Amino acid sequence: MALASTGKALGAAEESAENSPIDSEEISLRTDSILAMRMGSTTREDIDGVTPAVVQHLNLLLNQDLGADKDAEVQQLVRKGLALIDPKERPTAGTPTFGAWLYARDVATLTRRLLWVYTELNGLDAP
Repeated sequence: MALASTGKALGAAEESAENSPIDSEEISLRTDSILAMRMGSTTREDIDGVTPAVVQHLNLLLNQDLGADKDAEVQQLVRKGLALIDPKERPTAGTPTFGAWLYARDVATLTRRLLWVYTELNGLDAP
């Protein structure tokens, strides 16, 4: 499985998120790929290549019932996720590479946390 660009812009990635099934293994692999990136050896092209897919996974998880109505910590994670996918918070072409790298790591970390919540609520094996 290639972990490079999905070929979709962030907006296009979101549009298909609601119709996609949760693939915990794929989400885990993609978030791992971002978290393994090192600032000194990662290019902006590398970051931009994997970030849209992880934003899509985050959006997909945010559209699931994660039990936020019963758990204040999950509510906080959902609020943070909604803020991260807000177009005003995303890196632009003018954002320095370091800013895009930090954003990608924030998205990947939060996506992994929400994936854990999802697997726990649904009695699935954690990836």
